[in-house]
Amino acid sequence: MAVFEVFAREKRELSNSDMARLLSLPESSTSDLLHTLHSLGYLMRTTRTRRFYPTGRLSEIARQIAENDPLTAVAQEAIDQISARTNESVFFGVLDGTAVKVVASQASRLPLRYIIEVGYRAALHASALGKGLLGLLPPEEARETLGKCNLRAVTAHTIVDIDTLMTQIAKGRKLGWYEAHEEGSEGVHGLAVVGWLDGVPAGISVAGPAERMKKNHDEYLAALIEVRDALMSEA
Repeated sequence: MAVFEVFAREKRELSNSDMARLLSLPESSTSDLLHTLHSLGYLMRTTRTRRFYPTGRLSEIARQIAENDPLTAVAQEAIDQISARTNESVFFGVLDGTAVKVVASQASRLPLRYIIEVGYRAALHASALGKGLLGLLPPEEARETLGKCNLRAVTAHTIVDIDTLMTQIAKGRKLGWYEAHEEGSEGVHGLAVVGWLDGVPAGISVAGPAERMKKNHDEYLAALIEVRDALMSEA
């Protein structure tokens, strides 16, 4: 793995001596590493300089692993169920440092919709899902996490004051659900529920045009809670 980390950092073809120097290893040991990876198809060698560079094999292996990740499977099942009941855009996210990482996403089929792709990292302070995930943490840890975030105003409605955010998070924890009103994107409201999935802080969110979300708030919330309760633990 250190070999691939060096390639990622250097962003260029490397010779055996280059790699040995960067890994602080003897050239003989480095040669064994590179030639083994080459024989397995993880590295290629340039025709003229005979330097090494990674092939796409590692990326393909990682893709196959991700496709069969139990978390991804559960996330997809959850958003499929909620999407079928609400026809709004649905997202499943996990806490990833100082952001929400979207691991599953299903866009609404309606003409006016909100779209986020898998892999997107949403701001904790500017999303219903982010507030919910912070609500799973002990208050002091949640405050400390917010202190590490870049609390920028994404829209005119974004809340950047930590005390105000903590009050909202406490309210959401008491209610059992969280919301964001045009805080991450103009004209978009988000509604989220959270829980623990095999020890991982996770959550499901529905987001869409503000008026549609207000009109269907109770229906959407019921769908979120029902699916959350079937898949995750609140405690």
